[in-house]
This record gives sequence, C-alpha cells and structure tokens, in this order.
Amino acid sequence: MVRNMIGFGTGILFGLGLAVSHMVDPGKVLGFLDFFGEWDPSLLIVMGVAVAVTFVAYRMAKGRSAPVFAELFQWPTKTAIMDPRLIGGSAVFGAGWGIVGYCPGPGISSLAYFAPQTAVFVIAVVAGSAAAGFIPKARIPVVSGAAAGSSG
Repeated sequence: MVRNMIGFGTGILFGLGLAVSHMVDPGKVLGFLDFFGEWDPSLLIVMGVAVAVTFVAYRMAKGRSAPVFAELFQWPTKTAIMDPRLIGGSAVFGAGWGIVGYCPGPGISSLAYFAPQTAVFVIAVVAGSAAAGFIPKARIPVVSGAAAGSSG
C-alpha cells in the first residue's frame, strides 16, 4: 500500500513538473527543437536539472545494497553501447518528438487537458510499443571471460 502511494505521489510530482516547466506544451517543445528558426533554449534548464538529479540519484542508488521497496536492484546487463535497435528506436522517438512536440511522459500528462490530438498521440505510443515487440531482437555475441581481455 505504501509503495503504491509513493509511486502515485511520484507520478503526480513528475506530471506537475512537466506542466510547470511547459514540457506539456508542444509549441514550447517544438520551439526548443527549432535550431535554425526561432530557437527557444529555455528547456535546456529543465533538461539540465533532470540530468543533474538523475546523476545524483544514480550515484546514491549505487551506494545502497538494495532499493527501498525491492529485494535487489535490476541494473542493466547489456554492455554494447549502441546497436541497430537503439539507433532505430532513437530515430523513431526523435522524429515523433520533432513532428508532434510530445514525448511519452509529457504526452500522458497532457491527457489532463482533454485535447483530442493528445489522445491520438498516446494511442499511437501504445500501439507502437506493442508493435515493437514484434521486431526481432539483435543477437549479441557472447564473449568468454578469457577471450574478452585478449586483443588477438
């Protein structure tokens, strides 16, 4: 129960942060992305603060033996920096963000404004997420511990 209440409160705080920072305003976001027109750099502050908070929180979490509401951390195990799925997904994400002015978090928060285009966007995100499950996963070669250190 407490875990759900904290999750709900965190979600509300996140949504309010998006609204206060105007990340839920597609015009503001598109102005930020318009480098060759009337560029609005004000969202750099929002992104900078988000990166700083994430950096500190990640470092704090790495120092703990376990999360507060789970038995163990689930850290990423993938060591490849980039692969075709990451590049393709980033391209689709960026194109959608640049065309519509929403990314998933602000899009979901914007549902509170009852704008029909927001509902269409969120439905498209859900459909795209479901469709992504049908894309074959890239095969990453397994390297044994002894071979990983060799430069042969």
